[in-house]
This record gives sequence, structure tokens and C-alpha cells, in this order.
Amino acid sequence: MSDATTVPVLPEKPRRTFLPWVIAAAVVVAALATTLVLTLRGGDDDVVRIGTTDISQPHWQILKELAAAEGIEIELVGFAEYTQPNPALKQGELDLNSFQHILYLADHNNNTGDDLQPIGSTLIVPLPLYSNEYDTVDEFQKGDEVAIPNDATNQARALFVLEAAGLISFTGDPKVPTPDDIDTAASTVTVVPVEASQSATLIDQLAGVVVNNNFATDAGFDLDGFVYADDPTSPGAQPYINIFAARPEDVDNPTYLRIVELYHDPSVLESVVESSGGTAVIVEGYDGPRLREVQAQVEQNLKDEAS
Repeated sequence: MSDATTVPVLPEKPRRTFLPWVIAAAVVVAALATTLVLTLRGGDDDVVRIGTTDISQPHWQILKELAAAEGIEIELVGFAEYTQPNPALKQGELDLNSFQHILYLADHNNNTGDDLQPIGSTLIVPLPLYSNEYDTVDEFQKGDEVAIPNDATNQARALFVLEAAGLISFTGDPKVPTPDDIDTAASTVTVVPVEASQSATLIDQLAGVVVNNNFATDAGFDLDGFVYADDPTSPGAQPYINIFAARPEDVDNPTYLRIVELYHDPSVLESVVESSGGTAVIVEGYDGPRLREVQAQVEQNLKDEAS
């Protein structure tokens, strides 16, 4: 307002104290500030709880420190099995989780009726076949047993790995194969589905094991010592982009989106790639809306395959 504005002269009123009004105004301002903070943090708790199956990896501590510098407190929650973090997120025990690729989340939503959503990308890693018995896939013998993850989506990917390695053949052209799709007569190996976290423990008992990167790391595997691995940069790799997932009402939460951005800080990414033995491929250029488009298509593909 300019100095030339005429201010009306009001009749003089009896003098009174403004202290109650000052106090009331201060309370309102404080309440608004508190509401703003809670909105940014996504709830009544200022701590953002993130569930993961690789809690021991050093990049999580780097991420926590970067977030803390911006006033965001992260609490990491470790899980032993892939089946645990999504129910915990759905039930509000977590604010985010980061352990799965798009295909796994799509399969979970289809099977449970949940609507958990990706809000940011992390990486793609190859799914390797390891063996303490053989150095190349050509050495595998008819009837050799190979452990693969038993959850539907990692199992399908593991079967594609074995097909690409020339160790199994399918009876048809399945989009999401299961062991029932294997042409036993035309295949070299027999698959043994096990819980994903257990496959690494069978390395000395079976001819080969297909092990997810985080479990291979935890088991002390030489990550460059695999017999065969798929190509994470191939055109069909989109369903295997690993993600941060949230409840649908939180996909635009600014604090959660900032955590995704901080994950892509060079110091975090350097640690991620180093921990993966140089195998991780960082996924850039996939924001939440684009990831959710991919997920919707993958969910539909799974439904079509099941019908």
C-alpha cells in the first residue's frame, strides 16, 4: 500500500489490553506451523519409516545423513523376506518401502487388492545364476538342480534367465512363466523353487542357484563370479525397475519425493553401485507418473496372462 492512501479516523474507544489477542494469534500461528510440518512429513510422526530387505547396505546411512541435513529423519526397518514390506506399508507401519521392482508390486496388488504405488525409481540389477560346481552354462548336466526364487515375479524372471542361458525350454510362450511351463524333456536342469532369501544358502548343495543381488551380497558371494546373468538394460527390463513405493494417498507427499531425490545424490549412487559389485544400473528419467503408467500396464498384462 502506498503512502498516499488515506487512513480513516475512527472514534476513540476506551483503552483495553490486547494481550489475550496476541496470545490467541500466537497459538493460531503455532498451530498452522505444526500443521505444515506434519503435512510435509506425511502424518503425526516426524520420522519417515522406510522398509527394506537390504538394511545393512551402506547407502542407506548416507541417505539418512543427507535427509537429516534437511530436517528429515529417516528410520530404516529391516525385513528378512519379500512378503513382509508391502503388508507393513499397507497397514501404516511404514511410510515407504524400497525393496521390489515394478513387476513384484504389480503382482502383489493384483493378488491382494492393494493399490500401493511407485513414487520414484532406484536401480535395475541383473539376476545372476551362480554355481560352485561349474564355470560356464555349457557344463551343466541333464537333471542338475538349480534353485530359483519362489515368489511369482522373481520366479518368472529366474526362469527367463535359465531359458536365455539355454538350460530350460518352455512348452509355449508364457509372459509370466512358472515351473509348470517348463518342457522337461527339452531342458537340461530341474528347478527347485525356494524362498528368495534361502536360495544363496543352497550354493553348495545344488548345481546352481539364481540369487537376487541383495541376498548374494549378504551371503558374501563374489558378485562378478556368476555363471550367467540377464541384461538389465534390455528393452524388456522396465518391469524390473526397482522403486520406492507408497500408499496411493502419499504419492505426492513432498517429503517422500525429496527422499527419492536424495537417493539420486551422487554419494548415494556411488555407494549403491559399489555395493552391487558394479552390477547395478541406476534408473534415471522415470518419475512417479511414468512409473505408475508402467505399473498399470504390467498389472493388466498379469491379469491377461491369468485369464
